Amino acid sequence: HWRQLVLRAYWDGAEEPAVEVPYGDFFASGWGRFAQVDSQMIASNPHGGFNSYWPMPFREGAVLTLENTSDQDARVYYQVTYELGGDHSEDAYFHAQWRRSNPLEAATPHVLLEGVEGQGQYVGTYIAWGVNSNGWWGEGEIKFYLDDDEAGGFPTIAGTGTEDYFGGAWNFDVPGEGYTAFSTPYLGMPQVIRPDGLYISQQRFGMYRWHVADPIHFTTGLPRVDIQALGWKSAGRYLPLRDDIASTAIFYLDRPVTVRPEAPSFEAMEIHLGAGAGPHSPAGPARR
Repeated sequence: HWRQLVLRAYWDGAEEPAVEVPYGDFFASGWGRFAQVDSQMIASNPHGGFNSYWPMPFREGAVLTLENTSDQDARVYYQVTYELGGDHSEDAYFHAQWRRSNPLEAATPHVLLEGVEGQGQYVGTYIAWGVNSNGWWGEGEIKFYLDDDEAGGFPTIAGTGTEDYFGGAWNFDVPGEGYTAFSTPYLGMPQVIRPDGLYISQQRFGMYRWHVADPIHFTTGLPRVDIQALGWKSAGRYLPLRDDIASTAIFYLDRPVTVRPEAPSFEAMEIHLGAGAGPHSPAGPARR
């Protein structure tokens, strides 16, 4: 049920959430299967012990909720540790947003964030990436359009490849071993789901990058953050891919509310890892 629950956080009486992310994706576990995450900000431990160490300051109050979007009960145990007092009037608010392209439109980048106004810093990315084609899939660049940058123009920051951004190199491919999972304090690819020759026909990956030691600051806004999905065709030509890409973008902002995408629904979040020839899960959308 990690992709059937939606985690939300509201700061200082705001009516709209600053955090609105599927439960599993928030904890770098977007594919509904356990993978060990040993990072500074998120620790995912056996079996489903999810821990977050992101600071979440507030001035007057905070509300955290968990919505079950399915018609099946979910048993959840939780602990929230907080401290009262002190002057937090200058602290920025914690935000997290989720978006999914399934499949990604042809020859277009996947958008992680757009239209954010105000001062703040971008601090984290998690992506659950489902590959829908043969061959290498991570040649695309991540791009950060800051302040006066025009989305679609020249970004302030442009990456050199998907595996480079998440801290790997040369396709995450260790000779003789293939794709190799790893988890470090600030970046990693902790999850590699391989085809099984039957109902799991495609590869699935989970990757994170926490910009804690290298935050991306913006003064007036963050017009857009996006990432390309590119492979290779013959003769060194790029192959635009139509993959399943679900991203969680994490940032701090000088206000508790900003523009956000549509709330994640059961249908939008659903994943199918091919458990068999019949329905892969007994859960369906919650009856209204």
